[in-house]
Amino acid sequence: MKDHDSSKIDIEDQQIIDNKELNLFEALIPVVILMGMLAYNIFFVEGSEWFGAYTNQIILLLGGAVAAVVGFFNKTSLNTMLKEVWENLKSVFVPIVILFLVGALAGTWLVSGVIPAMVYYGLQVLSPEIFLPASVIIAAVISIATGSSWTTSATVGIALVGIGTALGINPGMIAGAVISGAYFGDKMSPLSDTTNLAPAMAGTDLFSHIKYMTITTVPTILVTLVVFGIISASIDTSGNTDISQILETIDATFNITPWLFLVPVVVVALILLKTKPLIALGSGVVLAIVFALIFQPEVLETVSNSTSKTIVNSVLTDTNIPIDDTSYMATLNAQDIEAIGNNSHLETLFTDGGIEKNFSISELEDIFSPFNYDQNTLAIKTDSLSRLLTIDKLKQLFGSGGMNGMLWTIYLIVCAMIFGGIMDGIGALSRITKALLSVATTIFGLFTSTVLSCLGLNVIASDQYLAIVIPGKMFKKAYEDKGLAPENLSRTLEDSGTVTSVLIPWNTCGAYQSGVLGVGVGEYFMYAIFNWLSPFTTLLFAALRIKIKMLTKK
Repeated sequence: MKDHDSSKIDIEDQQIIDNKELNLFEALIPVVILMGMLAYNIFFVEGSEWFGAYTNQIILLLGGAVAAVVGFFNKTSLNTMLKEVWENLKSVFVPIVILFLVGALAGTWLVSGVIPAMVYYGLQVLSPEIFLPASVIIAAVISIATGSSWTTSATVGIALVGIGTALGINPGMIAGAVISGAYFGDKMSPLSDTTNLAPAMAGTDLFSHIKYMTITTVPTILVTLVVFGIISASIDTSGNTDISQILETIDATFNITPWLFLVPVVVVALILLKTKPLIALGSGVVLAIVFALIFQPEVLETVSNSTSKTIVNSVLTDTNIPIDDTSYMATLNAQDIEAIGNNSHLETLFTDGGIEKNFSISELEDIFSPFNYDQNTLAIKTDSLSRLLTIDKLKQLFGSGGMNGMLWTIYLIVCAMIFGGIMDGIGALSRITKALLSVATTIFGLFTSTVLSCLGLNVIASDQYLAIVIPGKMFKKAYEDKGLAPENLSRTLEDSGTVTSVLIPWNTCGAYQSGVLGVGVGEYFMYAIFNWLSPFTTLLFAALRIKIKMLTKK
């Protein structure tokens, strides 16, 4: 769910443009060029040096330009293309505002102590052995209750990533678990707009759709939980930084109290009461500011007096070498700093701010081993370095770019909507979908064509709504002609359209989730087990003719 109910009716009423001048080969030209440029950037260009930090955005715009040229050669007017682009941009206006609010939410929840409190108490409750399956369940419950995978990620998702990272778990695994649970809940919640949209497109009712979805969705989430259970049981956390130091640092920096949980509770309660997401998230920002004034006056004073560009660096002492705060560095002399600099992992940490691994006490002692310190001195120096690493870890856990940090994601969404709008305007989306429909001669072929259409539109149109609406309209009659009940279509739309949107980096959902959770799509892709497994499950059930509901003769 993308949390903007106001656009749902407009999306349902959207006209699918059919350009008879355009053939399949021409329709695929922009897609092939787009995929080629993205692949070239991923495999042959180091980092993002090809077009700088906004490479993906520029590639999408270049793909749109190619699509426009194809459209001109096939008698599509500029006005038609611009109209579709404008319609696409209007549909993401509210999500863009939500992204700004989520950025503000992350900043205010940090300075008010809400996120630190979540991490503080979470570290004491959740152990690595159960963390991943527990994250799936927590995210699923919140998402079912709110009907929104987006709200789930922006609240408990951020906290779970912070807690799990502090426990030494791969952030990609954590994000995958959160997203798996969030999208399961999104699919099964009657409050979700995609769960309402899919049956509307197929011609069935909401609760028949939800009931029929359980046939494929429940086995998929059970497999997901089993896999995450196995992963959690096999995680090696022997090298974790001492959790007690993280707890001590959080407690020393913030005024930690259970009262801080009132802020997220109020936000979730407002969503449950069907308050508009903008109002609910905005209320979370305002309430967090009030709580910051009440509970964190010293933190606010630190932020106001700091010249740092980010809240997290002003709250947590800057630990890049050289270090201004001598509370820990006073015990480390020039030889020690040289030893730190000679350690490749630590050198990366202090120069780039990225923690490549966690360090055990014995590993930290090895750094100082050339200097033959006595045990007491060695313990003091090891403790000092360990605390410095703890502070830097917390900077990474709580590090949020705020509203400014969301700009990259917003630019990506805008560029994706431009590309998708032009593709729709020239009739390419309709032409590609029709080609897939034409090869569906059997019932299994029909299911396969639907799945491929939804996946393709998530890639090309960059929007999960269009990945539901266009195949829903195009395939509805084909399902009727095969004697299939509309629940088959609505379920397949959700199994392949809703859940896979988050697996595409430039799709609105993929861009949102990676931006909010701070984990790239490439990092969490393989761990978003529920999301990529769902299309395979629906195809398996179709191939084996398990619970394929037929139309009843009246």
